[in-house]
Amino acid sequence: MYERKIPPNLNCGLDLIAEVLYGKWKIRLLWFINEGFQRPSELQRKIPDASRRVLNVQLKELEEHDLVTKKIYPVVPPKVEYRLTEFGQTLIPVIATLGKWGDDHEERLRILILRRLENLSHSERNNI
Repeated sequence: MYERKIPPNLNCGLDLIAEVLYGKWKIRLLWFINEGFQRPSELQRKIPDASRRVLNVQLKELEEHDLVTKKIYPVVPPKVEYRLTEFGQTLIPVIATLGKWGDDHEERLRILILRRLENLSHSERNNI
């Protein structure tokens, strides 16, 4: 099992939010669950680049942080659904604001990200 080498810094709101939302797919998972995609297979279709294992790990962490609840129906095969908790719903306006900022600055962000990836690629080739 994973053991942290450095304890989390929980001294301010930014540290706390980073601790809870750190993970490549967590914000998208919360957004899609809010939109009504509740079954793991639906979430996998919405985020095809993520492995099933990683999505399950991040869903479990969101559940541990009381942002989502997991309901397992007693049927064969088992049916699982995720829903936002009341606490998780308080994040949706924040995520919407972040998404709008990304949309408002889409072109600039895309250029910066691609430039950085290109620079990383060049430096990797130079190190060979």
